[in-house]
Amino acid sequence: MEETNNIPQIENNSGGTTEENVIVIKHLKKTFGTKEVLSDINMVLRKGENLVILGKSGTGKSVTIKCMVGLIQQDSGELKVFDQDINAMPEKEVKELRKRIGFLFQSSALYDSMTVRENLEFPLKRILAIKDKSELDEKVAEILKSVSLPDTADKMPSELSGGMRKRIGLARTLIVKPEIMLYDEPTTGLDPITSKEISELILTVQKDYGISSVIITHDIACARITANRVLVMSEGKFIAEGTIEEIENSADPMIKSFFK
Repeated sequence: MEETNNIPQIENNSGGTTEENVIVIKHLKKTFGTKEVLSDINMVLRKGENLVILGKSGTGKSVTIKCMVGLIQQDSGELKVFDQDINAMPEKEVKELRKRIGFLFQSSALYDSMTVRENLEFPLKRILAIKDKSELDEKVAEILKSVSLPDTADKMPSELSGGMRKRIGLARTLIVKPEIMLYDEPTTGLDPITSKEISELILTVQKDYGISSVIITHDIACARITANRVLVMSEGKFIAEGTIEEIENSADPMIKSFFK
């Protein structure tokens, strides 16, 4: 593990430094009013990895991933997604880029007035312009099977448990086959058993879809299950980087406080 105020060195399993990076952030800063929320953020997301950003509430985690998709614009610094500067792109191109990025909100953000099927069909019709009913039915059945909820297509969100809604929210994001997934506190509000199931589903998504993911969380159990690499955030900056084992064995009192 190492403290980091610079871009982490990218190493692959054979010791090289040639892995493809799908997101690169350098010296990112963001202030709201007089409050500096992000202070000199540096990070990379490697192709195919699960990167966990671990931090307590209010440390700037959600602001960081919202910057990644252009929902919030940084004050300064460089942010490239697929080697494109998202803040220098016309809005039309940003919208096209967002089609390659999935975002799982804390609340799952399902449409309450729509059935599960209609929720899943919405991005297929709007983003992929699919109109053929048989194709829609096939894709809905396939994605519901992948999240282990094959018999829920005609249910309303209100009929589902919190964990089931989270799975459907993930299914709705995955159905358009994004290349990057951003998970905003995916286990918040769930019981320990369901949290474990969602964490294990994130691993399945990584394996089956080859997706690069950023998982922001303060849930240590989720980090243990999902992380290939961990960045620890405190007061708007990253203070350490490493595997979950390295982070857990840190002698730094601030880092140790996460595991109490």
